[in-house]
Amino acid sequence: MGDIVKIYNDYKDRADFLTIYIREAHPLDEWQMKSNAKDKDDVCYTQPKTLAQRVAIANDFTQRFKYPLPFGIDEMNNAANDAYAAWPERLYIIDGNGSISYKGGNGPFKYDPKEVRAWLTQRYGERKQAEAARKSGS
Repeated sequence: MGDIVKIYNDYKDRADFLTIYIREAHPLDEWQMKSNAKDKDDVCYTQPKTLAQRVAIANDFTQRFKYPLPFGIDEMNNAANDAYAAWPERLYIIDGNGSISYKGGNGPFKYDPKEVRAWLTQRYGERKQAEAARKSGS
């Protein structure tokens, strides 16, 4: 989450951002990973069965983590997830004409915010978070 927030802070004056909450990847009442059971942030939920439940989970997340990006919620028919093959997580860049300019790999293993930063840097130039990291030698 941190990389996306940094990218957002750097480029929000140049590009529009939107996070869409889709169905839970590893809900408590379905398939679980061992790492979820040890989740220190206690962000494991049951799979929402109604839009109201999905909205409540999204609100909990955005408030608890002070998530600054604009946040949308997929309908219960999972239209956004199905249209963008987003599960469990994926990054896209959609240009001003509505065409997909960048389609990231499926997370978590092929989820790479650095590719999004590189695309934005090529289009808009390097921004402050990247500049600060370069100056500090990171």
